[in-house]
Amino acid sequence: MHKKFVVILSVLLSNLAAAQELNATVSVNADFVNQTNQQIFKSLERSLNDLINKTQWTNKQYAEHERINCSFVFNISQYESDRFTAALQVQSQRPVYESTYETPVFNFQDKDANFLYLEFQPLVYNPNGFETNLVSLVTYYVYIILGLDADTFSLRGGTEYYEVAQRIVNLSQQSGFLGWSQNDGLRNRFWLIDNILSDTFREYRSVMYDYHRLGLDTMGDKQLRAKETIARALLSFETMNKRRPNSFLAQVFFDAKSDEIQQVFSDGPSINITELQETLNDVAPFFASKWQSIKY
Repeated sequence: MHKKFVVILSVLLSNLAAAQELNATVSVNADFVNQTNQQIFKSLERSLNDLINKTQWTNKQYAEHERINCSFVFNISQYESDRFTAALQVQSQRPVYESTYETPVFNFQDKDANFLYLEFQPLVYNPNGFETNLVSLVTYYVYIILGLDADTFSLRGGTEYYEVAQRIVNLSQQSGFLGWSQNDGLRNRFWLIDNILSDTFREYRSVMYDYHRLGLDTMGDKQLRAKETIARALLSFETMNKRRPNSFLAQVFFDAKSDEIQQVFSDGPSINITELQETLNDVAPFFASKWQSIKY
């Protein structure tokens, strides 16, 4: 009996340990670096995978099937000693209710993902201070992913995670690395979290909820109504666009969703999308060719 209890307890504990929030794939691409020894890049990749997938980032318990699928791709352009010059591509998805389809939620390129790293250097997140730019970069995007995912399931559900991301920005601003300051460009880490939490762009978070939870998640048995809901959600971007034309957040949203929007409105029951196409051309003109190709 005692032995059976120990076995059951071990299984429960192993499942609990494995059930962290993220199911992340991390890649370090150093194809363009003139470096014969690739071992340091492989070590870095393993360390980042461990950091992201084995850290418990919240006080919530996630079942294995609830873990958020995401990817972090570091494209290294220069490497010398312990200094890495890189761009980082971050993507995340979430499942659509009662389907096998995963919808893209976030697709973002950070062109200033530079950092210092020595092989086998421990990567540990300290919520109360700045450790390294590499750890701050990764943890910042972890909390962006958590916040966006939560926003798609409950209205403004991601606030607590966004606040952590904003704290990481504040702690990292004195590091000397680019991307943490409002003076480092118009589309960086500072502005991303600033805009998400700003009332100026409040429609963005409402759209994230309406589009996913009230729209896509009901597509299985109420396809026409779901398409109408998604269209109404997207139309609300017009209000945000009038307040702040060509906003960073609109670009972020449509970088992730443009292909899907085209597919949603080109298939299934037809609805009149004349107004929607006009709105999409106004708020996301950089994808005009996709909006024009929608067939209904």
